[in-house]
Amino acid sequence: MTSLSFPIRSLPERVYQRFSWTGAYAPILMLFLAILLIGGLSRVLLVAWQFDRVAETSVWPDIFLHGLRVDLIMAGMAVAPLVLLLPVLGHRFSWTVWKRLTGLWSLFVVFVFLFMELATPTFIAEYDTRPNRLFIEYLNYPKEVLSMLWEGYLPTVVAGVFLCVSVTLLFAWLLRPWSGEVRSGSYPRALLVWPIVILAVFICIRSTTGHRPANPAMFALTSDALVNSLIINSTWSVAFAIYNLKHEDDAGDIYGQMEVSKILDEVRSAPWLSDYAFSSSEFPTLHRQRPVLEKSRPLNLVIVLEESLGATFVESLGGTPVTPRLEALKDSGWWFENLYATGTRSVRGIEAVVSGYLPSPARSVVKLSLSQTGFFTLGELLKHKGYDTGFIYGGEAHFDNMRSFFSGNGFDTIIDEQDYSNPVFTGSWGVSDEDLFAKTHEDLEKLHESEKPFFRLVFSSSNHTPFEYPDQRIERYDDEKNTVNNAVKYADHALGDFIDTARNSDYWKDTVFLIVADHDARVWGDELVPVKNFQIPGLILGADIESRRIKPVTSQIDLAPTLLSLMGIASDHPMIGRDLLSFPEEPGRAIMQFNDYYAWMDDRFNVTVLRPGQEALAGVYSREKGSTEYLEDSPEKAATEKALAHALLPLMLYREQAYQARL
Repeated sequence: MTSLSFPIRSLPERVYQRFSWTGAYAPILMLFLAILLIGGLSRVLLVAWQFDRVAETSVWPDIFLHGLRVDLIMAGMAVAPLVLLLPVLGHRFSWTVWKRLTGLWSLFVVFVFLFMELATPTFIAEYDTRPNRLFIEYLNYPKEVLSMLWEGYLPTVVAGVFLCVSVTLLFAWLLRPWSGEVRSGSYPRALLVWPIVILAVFICIRSTTGHRPANPAMFALTSDALVNSLIINSTWSVAFAIYNLKHEDDAGDIYGQMEVSKILDEVRSAPWLSDYAFSSSEFPTLHRQRPVLEKSRPLNLVIVLEESLGATFVESLGGTPVTPRLEALKDSGWWFENLYATGTRSVRGIEAVVSGYLPSPARSVVKLSLSQTGFFTLGELLKHKGYDTGFIYGGEAHFDNMRSFFSGNGFDTIIDEQDYSNPVFTGSWGVSDEDLFAKTHEDLEKLHESEKPFFRLVFSSSNHTPFEYPDQRIERYDDEKNTVNNAVKYADHALGDFIDTARNSDYWKDTVFLIVADHDARVWGDELVPVKNFQIPGLILGADIESRRIKPVTSQIDLAPTLLSLMGIASDHPMIGRDLLSFPEEPGRAIMQFNDYYAWMDDRFNVTVLRPGQEALAGVYSREKGSTEYLEDSPEKAATEKALAHALLPLMLYREQAYQARL
């Protein structure tokens, strides 16, 4: 009787056998699955560690499904270079090169991914979030970082290094059969499936069919910044922070230099700031604002931020007559006749209205890494005053990183497109404005019944290309339906209906409403800075607000301090804007960022424009003509220094993480 014997295969051989049928794709598939395994296991352990906080959020237990989606993004990025190179190197003539390249790349990626995940617990312990931009910045301070790790986290660091090296070596051991593979597989078959693989990798990386690829803001699903960070993985978090660094211009390099003390002196010299005490060296603009009349029960606040509704659509401000409902309200409260936006993007309007933050040549702080937590907003301030805070939007809240910014800075509730059941109309940018306001009214009624003070930021979206809105709502201004004028008229119609409903509701008498645009619809022209397109409508009404016309030149950054005063709230905050209740007659100013140009306009419409690498320009803006006449002479030194100080201040405060309140 003859006995049969079978060769005993090692573990690496048995593992590789399950991938060998894919030929040249074997190491790619192994790397892809390794990223998913490491990311998933790391998330399980981190969630178990922070389970008390995770369990309190709505994301539990779906955090693992969202996390898998993020890990698929990272796995797709990890294998993409190899997939692109496969047609060039994945054949028998360059088989040795292909094996070495894929092996080394796989080990490198696994090591980096492991390192980031193993560094995460220590980083969370220190900063209460996954590694982000701070992780990169601290690489510039190795002495301090190494000292901190040595003194406070030595056992953790030793264990982390050991695990990182050990698991990487384990993966190298599992790859050994691949390094000895002599069969190159079918090259024609590899080419045949290559387009399918490319498509699959592309789908993994993009991870959405929306307007933009997935980003960390899409996964900011709770009001707990740490829990949001657990959804993603640390490598993607740091990679996205590095990407953002490319968009953070240095205002000092663009417009010139100024001593910090000079910057602060210039800013603090404003008539509405000169009497305040700035006693904090850590937070140089922090001061105590007291309202004209403190209220025993401060008022609620609702800010309606109207998408792209500039003064060019308001007849009384020199625009097209497509906002009759808004015009009809202007005698019901404070109507701003010379209010100017700080920029041309929604996020620029958000940072100005919600944070009272100056514009800068960099991207808005809504998108930047260091401002995702610990950055001052009305939401954060009012939350610590006992308010229920929230953001209501008709589209996807992750757009422009809004969800991440709001959830990390004091907004407890975020309502977006997925929270609407049976909306009347849904367009490219989400549900219609009438759906938005119906949801808002429903939310405000519930909040009023709870007898807890509340703050809601409501952001419209119907007035956005391709200008979609429900039929039979308005008498069209243009014959063609989907035009900007018709979309604005519909947005005005929905807003007017909402105010009518609110006026007849119990919450009206206890609530201050601000209606303001984020920016104009289109800011263009042959001017250096098209000042005309920065003018926007603004109206404060509700509660005990009396009729008043605000004639001085005013900026979006003045709105938040004014609202706090009208609400009867005393607070410490870093906003340098003007409280128009306390300082109604002082000359104002507007601050406008347009591409690389920074414009300062005083109350007499004198304009100073800072230009990159060039001398500043002086001009005079004419409201009647809607244009600026630039002068041959340079602007006065005082005007240039005033503009430069305000251009330099915001990024200085951002980088130093000094735009915070004492709460």
